[in-house]
Amino acid sequence: MGQHRRQRSRRRLLAPSLLTALSAVVVATVVAGTHGLDLSDTTAAGKAAHSTRAAVAPAPPTAAQAAVPAAAPAPSDSPAPSGSPTESPAPADTATPSASAAPADTPTTAPATRGAAPGTTAPAPADAHETATVGALFSGSVAPGNHFCTASVLHSPTGNLLLTAAHCLNSTDGVTFAPGYRDGSAPYGTWQVTAIHTTTGWSQKGDVDEDFAILETAPSNGRQVEDVVGGNHLGADEPFDATVRLYGYPAGSDEPNLCTNTTGRQSSYQRVIECPAYPAGTSGGPWINVATGDVVGAIGGYQQGGDSDDVSYSAYFDHTIATLYTQVEAAS
Repeated sequence: MGQHRRQRSRRRLLAPSLLTALSAVVVATVVAGTHGLDLSDTTAAGKAAHSTRAAVAPAPPTAAQAAVPAAAPAPSDSPAPSGSPTESPAPADTATPSASAAPADTPTTAPATRGAAPGTTAPAPADAHETATVGALFSGSVAPGNHFCTASVLHSPTGNLLLTAAHCLNSTDGVTFAPGYRDGSAPYGTWQVTAIHTTTGWSQKGDVDEDFAILETAPSNGRQVEDVVGGNHLGADEPFDATVRLYGYPAGSDEPNLCTNTTGRQSSYQRVIECPAYPAGTSGGPWINVATGDVVGAIGGYQQGGDSDDVSYSAYFDHTIATLYTQVEAAS
């Protein structure tokens, strides 16, 4: 298990200017009390999303994890908001999409829950800014049946980062990301994945508590992915009882699912949520905190995200992913 140290305060991660100036040599080292990067690409695995989640078999759970029963998430007593939530945060330097790069109705706000009861799953609305930041990962052509996991755009000064589950892939060969993908169409374009960054806890031990990855993408038509669709800020050390919007592309569907519910604590470093109809292909789907707009999880971790379509897990986002993010920014 990685060396996790719980922080008391919630943090939104922004790239510090001092740390982004570090050399690649410093970045590649293991920071005391955290984890270094695995910058190497090896052969791809598990892209077909043929299991209940998808990809590389995780390491066996530790004795501590095995002893902790999966707890049901705390119920949400608050009704779903009747109107659209506050606009999701966007970086000040995010460029406005041009008419040629995005549909005419460029989404500008976070999706409304539209009166859905907590724990109800439905197709995500196509006309929302937040939905546009979520997309499918493809092996080969962007076409129905070729997507194998879910990813989302992670806000950064470089504008080219994605968040997904580490177990989704370990090679960039032929992997592309299509934000807002729906019904065989990539309305905002596609971006080639060029690098995969994980912790050494994952790359060397398959630590399920570190089942998250940050991907780099190449520009498409001279533009970074965040310039076109925006990105979600990374949140760390946020409460286990957060209410989140959970996104994911089922392998047998060409539109993303959306469910809003309150998360619970499965173990010290695992979140759990009850949302129906999150089968194979939804791994890597973001958990976006309704209150803050921060992304606080990605489907994965325990049981590679869950062996039931109705219960999903995520590794807890603490200083470990915060350090990985800082290191990726320094290396970019």
